Amino acid sequence: MTETAIAQVKGRRVWDSRGRPTVEAEVRLTGGAVGRAIAPAGASRGRGEAVDLRDGGDRFGGFDVQTAVAHVNGEIATALCGADAAGQEAVDRILVDLDGTPDKGRLGGNALIAVSMAVAHAAAAAAGEPLWRHLGGEKPGRMPVPQVQIFGGGAHAGRRVDIQDFMVVALAADSFCQALEWTAEVYRAAGRLMEQAGTLQGVADEGGYWPVFATNEEGLETLVRAIEDAGFVPGEQIAVCLDVAASQLGGGGRYRLGLEGREMDSDGLGEMLAGWIERYPIVSIEDPLAEDDEEGFIRFTRAVGGKVQVVGDDFLVTDAGRVRRAAAVGACNAVLVKPNQAGTLSEARAALEAARAAGWGTIVSARSGETEDVTIVHLAVGWDAGQIKVGSFARSERMAKWNEGLRIEESLGPAARFAGREPFP
Repeated sequence: MTETAIAQVKGRRVWDSRGRPTVEAEVRLTGGAVGRAIAPAGASRGRGEAVDLRDGGDRFGGFDVQTAVAHVNGEIATALCGADAAGQEAVDRILVDLDGTPDKGRLGGNALIAVSMAVAHAAAAAAGEPLWRHLGGEKPGRMPVPQVQIFGGGAHAGRRVDIQDFMVVALAADSFCQALEWTAEVYRAAGRLMEQAGTLQGVADEGGYWPVFATNEEGLETLVRAIEDAGFVPGEQIAVCLDVAASQLGGGGRYRLGLEGREMDSDGLGEMLAGWIERYPIVSIEDPLAEDDEEGFIRFTRAVGGKVQVVGDDFLVTDAGRVRRAAAVGACNAVLVKPNQAGTLSEARAALEAARAAGWGTIVSARSGETEDVTIVHLAVGWDAGQIKVGSFARSERMAKWNEGLRIEESLGPAARFAGREPFP
């Protein structure tokens, strides 16, 4: 038996950033190497995502994960004993086949992704190298440009505003380190503006400011002012990214902006967003239409895809087949990659590679329910995604990931390359 054979798989219940239970997996190899990883959880979820298995009932509001943990310690541990952790695809195939359902609903996508990521960490530890290098080989990937939330809305902030994420991206920064420095200044400036205006109500799930705006567009106006007040040129040095999360606004081609009491169809929502693109320095819009509105995605991508990233999240749910279909019909030009949407690392990477084959942008993303786990930073570098979305510039579960990126960039030294403007139209 090789030193990378799996000797033990252990699951435990730990806690995420919302104080809810989640699954941690720990994998020990025969050679002594250990890998550990924690499953995140989303609030805004696509219908095609891998199932986040919860116990239901009264305990912790139904969010307990004892069943998923038991699956890790039972069936999954038994099935993986003796498997070679160095063969990630083979391990993930065992997991998928063992579950046997299209949505990972029997064993739980949260159980599977925790184990899949822990196996990768164990294999990297056995090789004596960081996970990003284990994934990427000798040629290091680029340091990803961070999309950082400044204002949180939608399902992440009690729907105080309809748009889920108002984000900034430091296009003209020279490094990952400098991008975070610039973002820190914008975050501080935004906080000052909101305090002065009396519109600051705390922070949202992902650490962005929880605002009280009269309209959704006021969020954009305030964000541009924050960029300027921080001493940067909007659109040249720092630009804006949005996550509309339109599936939360309606479906069937009809949408409602609760903040403004407005209802509109797909074309009306698309026209509103296109108008924002003309008036504000926006370079990326995620889920501009609902997951069931493929025709709306096609029309919107045709209209603005040459100017901005049109990113599929709920629409694509980190599924390679969906990415290929969307590329074939001209819906989207970028994909958000959330490993727990897929259920295993191999499936998440397949979605990323399908997007890359289509000439699309790729963004590795965290979830609103996060932990100290930093796996996605290593994925973004090792898979050369070019972009990463973690949340805001506050709260330790977010800062742990930004700080891990700093360590990776430092370890690369002169070989470090920052994606900067490269991913954007």
